[in-house]
Amino acid sequence: MLLSLRIENFALIDTLDLTFTDGLNVLTGETGAGKSILLDAIDLILGGKALSSMLRTGESRTLLEASFSLTPNLNTWLADTDIDPLDDLLVCSREISTQNTLRSRFRVNGVVVNKQQVAQLREQLIEVTAQGQAVQLGRADRQRQCLDGFGGEPLLKQRQQVTKAFARWQNITTELNTFRQNEQQRLQNIDLLRYQLQELDAANLSDPNEQTNLEQELQRLSHSVELEQQSYQVYQLLYEQDQGDACGDLLGQAESVLIDMSQYDSQLEPILELVQQALTQVQEAGSLINAYGNTVETDPEQLQSVEARLMELKQICRKYGPSLEDAIAHHQTIQSQYADLTGEGQSLEELEQTAAEYKAKLQQACAKLTALRQKAAQQLESRILQELKPLALDKVQFQVGLQSISPTQHGADQIQFLFSANPGEALQPLSESASGGEMSRFLLALKACFSQGEGVGTLIFDEIDAGVSGHVAQAIATKLYHLSQNHQVLCVTHQPMIAAMADAHFQVQKQVVMQGAKSARTKTAERTVVQVTSLDDQQRRQELAEIAGGQTTQQALTFVDSLLQQAGQVRQSYANGKTATQSKKAKKRAVNSA
Repeated sequence: MLLSLRIENFALIDTLDLTFTDGLNVLTGETGAGKSILLDAIDLILGGKALSSMLRTGESRTLLEASFSLTPNLNTWLADTDIDPLDDLLVCSREISTQNTLRSRFRVNGVVVNKQQVAQLREQLIEVTAQGQAVQLGRADRQRQCLDGFGGEPLLKQRQQVTKAFARWQNITTELNTFRQNEQQRLQNIDLLRYQLQELDAANLSDPNEQTNLEQELQRLSHSVELEQQSYQVYQLLYEQDQGDACGDLLGQAESVLIDMSQYDSQLEPILELVQQALTQVQEAGSLINAYGNTVETDPEQLQSVEARLMELKQICRKYGPSLEDAIAHHQTIQSQYADLTGEGQSLEELEQTAAEYKAKLQQACAKLTALRQKAAQQLESRILQELKPLALDKVQFQVGLQSISPTQHGADQIQFLFSANPGEALQPLSESASGGEMSRFLLALKACFSQGEGVGTLIFDEIDAGVSGHVAQAIATKLYHLSQNHQVLCVTHQPMIAAMADAHFQVQKQVVMQGAKSARTKTAERTVVQVTSLDDQQRRQELAEIAGGQTTQQALTFVDSLLQQAGQVRQSYANGKTATQSKKAKKRAVNSA
C-alpha cells in the first residue's frame, strides 16, 4: 500500500509530505482546490506523461516520491531487477527538470530504472478509477478486457493461444494471397523459360570454342581447290620438280660434294651433318604435304552443314550472348530458374490446404475461448448484481452479451454489457441506458468484483460519487469501506457520507501566501499554494459540516455527528459479519478435521 507521498515544486505545491494509512483515505476540498494535483503526482511517479507546465512557476526542477510497503511479489520484482529493499520499503521517485529540454528520470530505491520497468511496478501498486472511465467502459474493447480479466488465468492463457493461432492463420493467408497474385506472372515466366530452354536445348551447346573451330573449318572447306593445288606445288618444289632441280635434289647434290670434301678436311663434317638434317626434313615435309594434298577434296554437303551451324550459333549469340560462352552460361541459369518455378516448392493447393488447417485450429481455439467467456459471463453477471444490490440498484438487470463474429486476434466474440435499471424495461447497451449515477455505481461494483485476492495494493477513486446523493451516496460509502478492508483505498469525494467513513481524512486547500520581498521585476510577492492537512477528529467535524451545508452551524454539526455515528454502525456491522463468517469457517474446518 501507499505509505507516504513527497512533492517538491509541482504545479501549485511548493513542498508537501503526506503519510497515508491503510483502510479508507479520503481527500476533500472545494472544487479547484487541487485534489487532482495529488493524483497527478502519483500518476507521474508511476509513469504518467510529464509536461513542462507541471513544474511550479519559476522553478526548473520538481521531485516526486512515493513509498510503498513491500509484498512478496514486489520482493520478487526487486530481486529480478537486482534492486535491494530499502528498510523494507519500495521507494519510487521521479525527477523532472527543464533547462534547454524537458528531462525526466525514474528511480526505485535510488536505482535508475526505465519506463517499462515502472509500468510493471504500476500494475502491482495502484489502480485508478476516475469519472472518465465511465466513457471507456461503454466501449466494446474495454468490456471485453473486463470480462477476460474476470475470467482469470485460464481464460487469459486461452486468449493468448487465440492470438498466436490468429497470427499464424493471418500469415499463411497473406502468403496465399501473394501466391495467387503472383501465379499469373509465374506461369508467364514458365512459358518464357520453357521456350528459351527448348531453343537452347535444341542448339546442343557444350563447347564454348565451337564457333571458332567452325569458322576455321569453313575457311578450309571454302578453299579446298586452292589448297589441293598449292599443296602439289609445294611438293614439287620440295621433292619432285618437273622443270629444274627440286629442293631435295639440290640438297642431295650438296650432300655428295660435302662427303667428298670431308674426306680431305674433317672440319666440314658439321656442315655435312646440317645439310643431311635439312635433306631429311625436306623429304619428310614433302611426304607430309603430298599426303595432305591427297586428303584435300571438295565436300559441298559438309560446307553447307558448317555454314548452317555457324548461322545457328550466331543467332543464339545475338539472343543470349554476346559470346557463345555467355549463351551457355545463360542456358545453365534458366535451367535453374525453371526448376525453381516448376519444382517441388509449395503449390497453390498445398498453401490452400495449410491455410484451411490453420483456420480450423483458430476456430477451435476461439470455440474454447468462447466457452470460457460464457462461463465467466455467467459468474460476472451474478457477482455484479450481488454488488449492485447494496448500491440501491436491487432491481437492476445486467447481462453480458456474446455475439459470434469472424475470428480476430481477440477471439470470435463481440462482447457487450447490457443494462436496465428499471423493471419492465428492455436490456440496452450500458453506455446508452445507464445514467451518470448508475454508471458510477456500476464502476464501483465492477471494481468490487475484481477486489478479491491479492491484486494491487492501492485503489484510487477520483470522484466515483459523481451524480449521486442521499441513500445512494451512503451505499457507495459502505461499498468503499468494504473494499478498504482488502485494499488501501484513496478517494477524492464531495460527499459527506463517504468522507464520514474514512479512516484518514485529508483536507485540500488553496491559499495565497507571501513569499520573499517585492522586487522591480515582480509587482507582488504573493503566491498561490496548495496545502494538504491531515484532520484530527474536531477538524474533521468542521470539514464535514462545510461539505454538508457550506457552513459550520450547529445544525450542520448535528448532521455530521449522525453521519459519524452511522459510519460507526457500518464498521461494527461489518466487523460482526466478518467475525461470524470466520466462526462458520472455523466450525467447518473442525467438522472436516473430525
